[in-house]
Amino acid sequence: MALPVTSKILLHPGLWNSGEAHWQSHWEKTYGFERILQDNWDTPVCAEWIARLDEIVHQNNPENVILVGHSLACATIVFWAKQYNRRIKGALLVAPSDTEGPIYPDCTTGFQPMPLHPLPFPSIVVNSLDDEYVSPDRARQFAQAWGSELVEIDGYGHINSDSNLGLWPFGYDQLVRLDNL
Repeated sequence: MALPVTSKILLHPGLWNSGEAHWQSHWEKTYGFERILQDNWDTPVCAEWIARLDEIVHQNNPENVILVGHSLACATIVFWAKQYNRRIKGALLVAPSDTEGPIYPDCTTGFQPMPLHPLPFPSIVVNSLDDEYVSPDRARQFAQAWGSELVEIDGYGHINSDSNLGLWPFGYDQLVRLDNL
């Protein structure tokens, strides 16, 4: 049985949202974590996404909030932190996609260049070495720039629905680590 978390967990999916088989959807259903809902999942605008993120964080006690971002949501969280400088408990940044990468979809606005400034709160970046949307070197660059602990895994692709992770216990263990800081 998974250890409970005491912080307010806000899940932020990336581009196109997280489908039913995604670990974020499993966490939402199983643990009751709140999903941040954006108005436009298909052609997101960075300024709109960070405004919505701030709105939801501000509705809670920010010092008790852990953000769990996947893919494009990782960049969203870093852009948000730079603009609003809110102190939250932490962020779990999973599979940060490289919006400047050669195969990144061109349907986003305002997410380039990738933000490379330190976060004002603890964070963990989890990256799979075979992620098609970010090279291992770029993921390491992001983690270092953000002041994040980097956890590298291998064989999980973009750590999404295609990875068939279910509740993804390893990711949940990283969340528990942040919760216990």
